Amino acid sequence: MRNHLVAGLTVAVLGFAGNLHAKVSESEAERLGSELTPVGAERKGNASGSIPEWTGGLSTPPAGWAPGQIEINPFPEDEPLFVITADNVDLYRDKLTDGHIRMLEKYGPDFVMPVYQTRRTAAFPDDVYDKYRENATSAELLSNGNGVRDTIMTSPFPIPEDGLEVIWNHILRYRGEELSFRSSSATPQRNGSYNQIINQYDYFFAYSRRGAVLDDIDNKIFYLKTDTIAPSNLAGTITLVHETLDQIRSPRLAWRYDSGSRRLRRSPNLAYETDLPNSSSLRSVDQKDMYNGAPNQYDWELKGKREIFVPYNAYKLHDEDVSPDDIIRPRHINQELSRYELHRVWVVEARLRTGISHIYSRRVFYVDEDSWQILATEEYDRDGELWRVSEAHNISYYSEPVFWTTMEMTYDLKAQRYYIDGLDNGFPAYNFNPGFRGNQFSASAARRAARR
Repeated sequence: MRNHLVAGLTVAVLGFAGNLHAKVSESEAERLGSELTPVGAERKGNASGSIPEWTGGLSTPPAGWAPGQIEINPFPEDEPLFVITADNVDLYRDKLTDGHIRMLEKYGPDFVMPVYQTRRTAAFPDDVYDKYRENATSAELLSNGNGVRDTIMTSPFPIPEDGLEVIWNHILRYRGEELSFRSSSATPQRNGSYNQIINQYDYFFAYSRRGAVLDDIDNKIFYLKTDTIAPSNLAGTITLVHETLDQIRSPRLAWRYDSGSRRLRRSPNLAYETDLPNSSSLRSVDQKDMYNGAPNQYDWELKGKREIFVPYNAYKLHDEDVSPDDIIRPRHINQELSRYELHRVWVVEARLRTGISHIYSRRVFYVDEDSWQILATEEYDRDGELWRVSEAHNISYYSEPVFWTTMEMTYDLKAQRYYIDGLDNGFPAYNFNPGFRGNQFSASAARRAARR
């Protein structure tokens, strides 16, 4: 039988007692688009003026860019206001994450943070803003946190009340209707040597398609197919993922085609703490896209908002004239190509629930108020020690108004190595309108594609 989305579920079906988290009132939702931006951020700047007012974001591509081209830097004249180093870190501790403080102290003087003028570039289509407003008064979080109902297209809780709502805002944020692109990943050795793994990524966002309704998308957020292009020993490997909204009721479906065995097999363990494929055990599956999957293993606490220096407007890292050799360095990336800005972020802490096993006992997430994109995280080991620090370097895309990552990395402080994904330099521009159909992402379609 066709699975129906969370909208059709009741508390009794999910096997727990308790009330749904309440949707906001009409009067509360009226704040969206006035004192709050349409996505729920504070419209005004901060008192010092170092964070400006949001005035619509980067909704118009800069002069000189044309459809089909790689995004160009809209701020080519910007220079760093100052650079945070291991020597001056004490001046900025109140505006830094614990992870960045540790990186500066451990990897200085090479690891530095160039801080630029804050530019609130995050922007989305007008109909997505309309859905934020509708979701605010209809969406409800089930009390075990594993599902959301009466929401569609984008983040369900623009005026969040707790940490789980913020995390769901990240998981369900608008990233377009479909997307096709090619990029590579690497796990550099301590001396900086590396090999690239090149993948083709094809996304079909069922939840975000215009005109979609919950009952018709079969509990799916998106479909993803990756096809490994290089190196030769991995070429032809295909991974297919059906990402579900309520992963307790209907777990993520995943398949993997190995060109050696020439068989498409189910991958039931592609979730949670499982090593992310081709990451040299430097990143877990649930760290892809900074966080994904069911949130049931943790207790989530909303710690409030902070003004933090975070990766933002990473057009230098996205530049088509930059190569992976320009980016990759021993122990961390070339920080001269990075850009940090002062932004307001929601801080969410996740602590492992009693009786649950995961390699991370505690995690801290820094979530952009303007986009609901997780910008930085900290991962702690089972002894409570800071183990890994992750970053998402983001840009505003032009062919589809979307604020999303161009590059992610996870730094392992114990191994003194890192995993980097999103090396899209030298590849064609992201295609946000490839013309996919949902049936192209079935297991049988993947099997046929693998055999060609």
